[in-house]
Amino acid sequence: MAKKTYKIAVVQLNLNNTAEENRKKCLHWIRKAAKQGAEVISLPELYSSHYFCQSEDVDNFSLAEPLGAISFTSFSALAKELNVALIIPFFEKRMPGIYHNSAYIIDTDGSQAGLYRKMHIPDDPHFYEKFYFTPGDLGFKAIETTKGKIGTLICWDQWYPEAARLTALKGAEVIFYPTAIGWHPAEKEEFGENQYGAWMNVMKGHAVANGVYVAAANRIGLEQYLPGTDGIEFWGNSFICGPQGEILAMASSDKEEILLADIDLAHQENVRQNWPFFRDRRIDAFHDITKRAIEN
Repeated sequence: MAKKTYKIAVVQLNLNNTAEENRKKCLHWIRKAAKQGAEVISLPELYSSHYFCQSEDVDNFSLAEPLGAISFTSFSALAKELNVALIIPFFEKRMPGIYHNSAYIIDTDGSQAGLYRKMHIPDDPHFYEKFYFTPGDLGFKAIETTKGKIGTLICWDQWYPEAARLTALKGAEVIFYPTAIGWHPAEKEEFGENQYGAWMNVMKGHAVANGVYVAAANRIGLEQYLPGTDGIEFWGNSFICGPQGEILAMASSDKEEILLADIDLAHQENVRQNWPFFRDRRIDAFHDITKRAIEN
């Protein structure tokens, strides 16, 4: 009989240091999460470095790594040792001139269960990701692991209901969002509350609309490494919510910590039976959703 519950974790961290130091830190925190009973564990976006997309600098391409390199080998060995599944977001060098913002999904035997490449790439002040990342070409996925069937989207993907919908329709029981989101310090007082509120509301909405668990793993801390700028203050507040948008675990804005919650498949099925949004979708009327704009 299939297991009806499993425990997930998101790890909220400050990631300002070198790749080696960040990797050691993340390995340590994953061990801590596994010791607390976590069976599927996610790190924040681009775990191995500071958030380098604050500037457009070709030197930052040296931070990227090919598939199967140290971000896979290190965490693959740990997944196998601890019997856990891992979501490891990293800067992928696919070939010279083509780079992705990606995430490994590593199964409990250390194998690569799946790979996700971020589909939506932002280009905002100090979030200059289009300079670095080619949009993903693997589509939206639900990856089967020995612990459960999980979806992974990355940061800017979280604003798109279509991404969550397609991931859920492919069978994801939980959607993980490795994230690097925060405030421009000069704007925080005026806009910060609404920006943070919108972020929470849209992802809770994905959970409700799709009857799916949602887990966001964010960074914390001020990353100010460019002269003459205020940097970005990553707002933390990582969270896990259930299929009715109910908060199951919530992190602080400024502390490194682990959040844990149970994925209860019987509860998820009950929610979908009582709120049958998938049943009532008018798929016959949705063809215009693939258009860039709709001309009346």
